[in-house]
Amino acid sequence: MTIDQPPRDHATPDIDDEDRDFEDHVKSRSTWTRFLFMLVFIALYALSRLVVFAAVVLQFLCVLFTGQTNAKLTVLGHSLAIYTAEIIDFLTYNTDVKPFPFDQEWPVKSSDDDLL
Repeated sequence: MTIDQPPRDHATPDIDDEDRDFEDHVKSRSTWTRFLFMLVFIALYALSRLVVFAAVVLQFLCVLFTGQTNAKLTVLGHSLAIYTAEIIDFLTYNTDVKPFPFDQEWPVKSSDDDLL
């Protein structure tokens, strides 16, 4: 045993490719940036649920008192449904495209939609 050699009971760590891959993933700036965006979208998802609840209550009251749905609330509800789906797609890694207000515009009802 010399200064340059460790004692025999001391095993030198063998870093294999899996350990390096794990370390690279943990240290990856893009992974942590996505995590921060995920936190933002979790908060926006929670907020959208509150807005959906308010729209549901208001729509019910419109139908209760007038017998008709409010067209603006219907459009809002549909766009919130699309927005929520976009958020969930991003959070579950189905897409890398960030929903409104980052990579996409606010979803609007297209003429192909038959929900009204």
